[in-house]
Amino acid sequence: MTFVNAKHAAGRSRSSRIVRIALAQVNTTVGDLPGNTARVLDFLGRARGMGAEIVAFPELVLTGYPPEDLLFRPEFIDQNMAALDEVVRATRGITAIVGFAERAGDLYNAAAIAHDGEIAGICRKAHLPNYSVFDEFRYFRQGRTPFVLTRGPLTFGVNICEDIWLPSNPTQLAVYGDAELVINLSSSPFHMGKSVARDRMLATRAMDGVSLVAFVNTVGGQDELVFDGNSRVFGPRGECLARAKAFEEDLLVIDLDLDQVFSARLKDPRTRELSQREDAGSPLPIVPLSRLAEPERAPLKPLPVRTPDGPEEVYEALVLGTRDYVRKNDFAHVLLGLSGGIDSALTCSIAVDALGASSVTGVFMPSPFTAAASGEDASALAANLGIQMLTLPIAEEMEAYRKALAAVFSGMPEDVTEENLQSRIRGNVLMALSNKFGWLLLTTGNKSEYSVGYTTLYGDMAGGFAVLKDAPKTLVYELARHRNVAAGGRAWIPERTVTREPTAELRPGQKDTDSLPPYDVLDPILRAYVEEDWEVERIVAMGYDRSLVQRVVRLVDRAEYKRRQAPPGIRITPRALGKDRRLPITNRHQPWRD
Repeated sequence: MTFVNAKHAAGRSRSSRIVRIALAQVNTTVGDLPGNTARVLDFLGRARGMGAEIVAFPELVLTGYPPEDLLFRPEFIDQNMAALDEVVRATRGITAIVGFAERAGDLYNAAAIAHDGEIAGICRKAHLPNYSVFDEFRYFRQGRTPFVLTRGPLTFGVNICEDIWLPSNPTQLAVYGDAELVINLSSSPFHMGKSVARDRMLATRAMDGVSLVAFVNTVGGQDELVFDGNSRVFGPRGECLARAKAFEEDLLVIDLDLDQVFSARLKDPRTRELSQREDAGSPLPIVPLSRLAEPERAPLKPLPVRTPDGPEEVYEALVLGTRDYVRKNDFAHVLLGLSGGIDSALTCSIAVDALGASSVTGVFMPSPFTAAASGEDASALAANLGIQMLTLPIAEEMEAYRKALAAVFSGMPEDVTEENLQSRIRGNVLMALSNKFGWLLLTTGNKSEYSVGYTTLYGDMAGGFAVLKDAPKTLVYELARHRNVAAGGRAWIPERTVTREPTAELRPGQKDTDSLPPYDVLDPILRAYVEEDWEVERIVAMGYDRSLVQRVVRLVDRAEYKRRQAPPGIRITPRALGKDRRLPITNRHQPWRD
């Protein structure tokens, strides 16, 4: 629980313009209406116990976010409305702002303002995102009836997620309606750099409106998405007054001094002038909330909160995404193939940090081409992390496959077909263990490999969850080095694993660079083409060889059919493979040709 004492003035009269609010940053599960409701009621009680007058919850907190096509089921909508009724009844003596799906002729992404056991008003999301991972036009109608509310000395407005990202309405209208505080309910997913960009935007909204802005975000993993929390409160000069923890549940409680807004507006009359312009529109409706007895409360003691950044925040996102995917899908144990390489080592490290060593099993499956160093590094990793490691050689299986196919392949030279048999044998072994023991199989491929198709269908792609699916290979190395530093001198990922040249060991002396350019060359090209949609000419202008760029682009486009069959994985970049990037498999657009 995070408490912030923002200009708390001990000894002021009960009629002072200090308002205590709470932001309930909760981890919900899509579809778990009883569980989500219980979480809301728990945090509601905690906020009341802290003397909060208003507590705000994230967007669609009752359904979980994103509920996707569950919203096509009328019974699901009705159950979410019944859950809201239960929460409303629990708001005696407090105001709660709760995200839910409103059935009112059509369907709305909405926030109920529940006050002292009754619904005082319902705010509907005005701007529905329909880009990247968002499909809200598929489900919701836009809201068009903003309003402001008064509670004692406070005038405040409420809006939902995307509404705050636009500089105009409804945030602007709330300020025109003399709102001193704008409360935004969000389910804003994480990607690298998102927290910084979000803070910049929220500070700008606060400065533009010379107002307080409170942003409450959900936290947790949901399929490919991770929500980082990072709830915030900004002051009228764009200063951050309070922040919640990143990547974990938190209740952020803060005392807001409304005179801070009044004083700032006296010195910065922009809102006064803008609200009097002809295009400002009619004044917003005002919903007064009945005055309640001011709760007894002790002064807050500020607690410092540190926000991770760089590799640390990405690593924490991967840990949270893995933990929630495993736990929310009712698995108790995971397994993965250990090769002695960097990808499986990092995946194993994340799994141990997410679930604990006793919930992770590594499987080392040497072939005749496996180097002794690979077995040594896999064993060292297992010992460092404290996990069980099974060693299951596959030489006999490889020979059996060769004999079975010898007549059919007679007279044909060996090629990638025989190499891929190894990967597919390993996939079969891992899936057999998964089936027998009910363990979830984690795949270990990274974004660089998935992008260019340097993966084997029904082999190393087999599994239930791809932890590193959106992590480029160069980032994999950064994350491994970060985790080793964070271990504080304790052995974690073996140093040779981090420094050794990457190889799939599918034939004698094989290296990744036999098939691909070095990853520090490949990854910038992939970032430009996959994440930015740059054409060949523009990438070549960055200084890369034309034939190399054409080859990489060709590999990416031809591997689309593989990516469609890949397991889900955690999104950590602004544009992940899959839901973010939707290309047809049958596609004759050929950007590598002149």
